[in-house]
Amino acid sequence: MRGTTTEQGYGYEHRTLFRAPVLRRDPVCVVCGDAPSTHADHWPRSRKQLLAQGLDPNDSQYGRGLCASCHYRETATAPEQAGGWNRRRSPSR
Repeated sequence: MRGTTTEQGYGYEHRTLFRAPVLRRDPVCVVCGDAPSTHADHWPRSRKQLLAQGLDPNDSQYGRGLCASCHYRETATAPEQAGGWNRRRSPSR
């Protein structure tokens, strides 16, 4: 089991130091440029990668604002994203 969002590191500090500043800086989705940003996405490194490199994952410089549609698409297909639940795999031969 993965634990709660707070147990995964997405608690008060994440909301106040990362999410709020990213959404304030990027009020419109930086991918599609059309919809309002509703998700603060770690980019170009994942939260896990930032921690492994000794960087602060709650620093807003490591984020971008995305609309829900773009966030779900990016999370589903990006190879650097831990989720990557819909990542296409090449067929085994």
